[in-house]
Amino acid sequence: MYQPNMFDNLHHHHLVDMSHTTSENNLDMLRDVDEHDSNLGPPSGDDQDPNLPANKKKRYHRHTQHQIQELEAFFKECPHPDDKQRKELGRRLSLEPLQVKFWFQNKRTQMKAQHERYDNTQLRNENEKLRADNMRLKESLSIAACPNCGGPAAIGEMSFDEQHLRIENARLREEIDRISGIAAKYVGKPTPSYPDVSSHAPSSSLDLPASSFNPQQAMAGEIFGPNDLMRSMAGPTEKPLIIELAIAAMEELIRMAQVGEPLWIPISDESSQVTLSEEEYMRSFPRGIGPKPMGLKSEASRESTVVIMNPIALVEILMDVNQWSSVFCGIVSRAMTLEVLSTGVAGSYNGAMQVMVAEYQVPSPFVPTRENYFVRYCKQLDDGTWVVVDVSLDNLRSSSVVRCRRRPSGCLIQEVPNGYSKVTWVENVEVDNGPIHNIYKVLVNSGLAFGAKRWVATLERQCERLASAMASNIPSGDVGGKKGILKLAQRMVLSFCCVVGASSAHTWTTLSGCGPDDVRIMSRKSLDDPGIPCGVVLSAASSFWLPMSQKQVFSFLRNENIRSKWDPLLNCQPVQEMVHIANGRDPGNCVSLLRVNSANPTQSNTLMLQESLTDSTGSYIIYAPLDVASINVVLSGGDPDYVAFLPSGYAILPDGPEVGTGGSVITIGLQILVDTVPTAKISLGSVNTVNSLIKSTIEKIKSLVSNNL
Repeated sequence: MYQPNMFDNLHHHHLVDMSHTTSENNLDMLRDVDEHDSNLGPPSGDDQDPNLPANKKKRYHRHTQHQIQELEAFFKECPHPDDKQRKELGRRLSLEPLQVKFWFQNKRTQMKAQHERYDNTQLRNENEKLRADNMRLKESLSIAACPNCGGPAAIGEMSFDEQHLRIENARLREEIDRISGIAAKYVGKPTPSYPDVSSHAPSSSLDLPASSFNPQQAMAGEIFGPNDLMRSMAGPTEKPLIIELAIAAMEELIRMAQVGEPLWIPISDESSQVTLSEEEYMRSFPRGIGPKPMGLKSEASRESTVVIMNPIALVEILMDVNQWSSVFCGIVSRAMTLEVLSTGVAGSYNGAMQVMVAEYQVPSPFVPTRENYFVRYCKQLDDGTWVVVDVSLDNLRSSSVVRCRRRPSGCLIQEVPNGYSKVTWVENVEVDNGPIHNIYKVLVNSGLAFGAKRWVATLERQCERLASAMASNIPSGDVGGKKGILKLAQRMVLSFCCVVGASSAHTWTTLSGCGPDDVRIMSRKSLDDPGIPCGVVLSAASSFWLPMSQKQVFSFLRNENIRSKWDPLLNCQPVQEMVHIANGRDPGNCVSLLRVNSANPTQSNTLMLQESLTDSTGSYIIYAPLDVASINVVLSGGDPDYVAFLPSGYAILPDGPEVGTGGSVITIGLQILVDTVPTAKISLGSVNTVNSLIKSTIEKIKSLVSNNL
């Protein structure tokens, strides 16, 4: 039962509107499509025919200046209003809903034409620039001389100019085709076809211009230490080797993603899953990165899906290390770009190449992380397909113990209608898994923990989340509040994933948890981080097994009716969902604001921000207590980065490769502020209390599960 006095300070109208407009678990809200865009409404003004009889004349309406201003303002926030919004606008402006509908259709058509004219002008200007550059490069080729004999230069000695010319020619041809297509649409003329100039140029081993290295030494040193900095100091003789290795890896990945048997063998007749034939792989790709080191085990997998994002946006995520590690925060615990060999061509990532280091994790302190030092290469093929490939550079290091090597791995991205993309992902690694807790052995050894299926499922879910965050078909008054809540929830998820894994990169001091069955407890002193409460923070994490499927455990932990029986942060108080923001197709993917129904006046201002995430390979329930004042700041358009909180929650994974059957392994993570003074010393009693809290919570969950089986 609601207690009104708990929300005296809360902007009630924000919460009511948001809960009403964001509870739709339907992907229609994610798609900016209006089936009537092509049907323009009747003209407004004096365009009617004066020769028509009086009773046959169409009725027209000239909008007032006030009406136009209001419609323009609403259009900026929501160019595709729904029926309810059109009726509300009509009522407020004394217009019929049909008049509002036609105005918006005409406005969208007008804006589309303006954008196309602008794009046409921009493309023509760029086309002229490319033509001039093309002529300049041709002239430089015609007068090039051999530095040794002074005669005409051989083809192999003009690799940079030649490759630059080929890339610019291809870019020029694409722009000409695009401009011609736009022109043909306006004047009705057929689109001419242009010859492929670059196809007549001799081939070369280099496929992109290599720029100078740009090491980010200071930041890399803070995160990865001096050993990784030594890796970044690649000499002039190593750069060509890295480029050649990346180009060969690109060719291998394309074949790995496209061919079937005998390279990829179906696991069973009923399943679409395939496994790699190592014998056929070595026969098909004899060179590669060298023979498999002793003690390493091969893991290879391939998976495909269609995601709600266009190829350009996907490439930007993969080539921006911050976006990449954020989108895949459940898999990538830390990452850094060490060198940039090429930024791409003509403002795109086509031809971009960078040397990186990354650490991969399973969300549990009981599974060792994997670290890779690799080059990432991005290229757009002639058919428009984008390819992003990673390959290890460990063979360039003189002395190091390699626990994980990344053979050519990555994805092919093909554009499909409606702004979607088909993604084919290949993971091919050689790894020494090391000591793994028994409850995770089957999952890790099967390859699912770090395999292509997990990457693809995470990408699909995150694309739906990003599409939901960018959706504009909600009332303008709710846009700021919804986006602020989603941004706050995203930061909460990132923070949780940083503290539950086995990564040693974080600024925490391990206090306990050396044994395989212990609770790992770490401490951190927060002083000047606006997103974390000031003081001493304890983080505790542990993993356990339940005889329930991943989906069943996810539903169990989200059940509000029994949550107070096991959640240590609720103090046995019931909770009630106030706001629900859908994040994708699955109803379990959502952000919620929960109210703690407490009889204690000191807890009457407590709310709970929670994000639930689920896909076929894993689920998360992550939440953090917040006061009403903090939520009001976000709902009013304030910066969510300055809201301090400590996320806790649960990561749920299947206990083996057969998703949907068997049991689950659950990682519980708690963060608690034990002292508001950053310089305070941590007492043994605080550590014991947190340790007991984690273990008692696990026992409560196990007991409730056994009673419900």
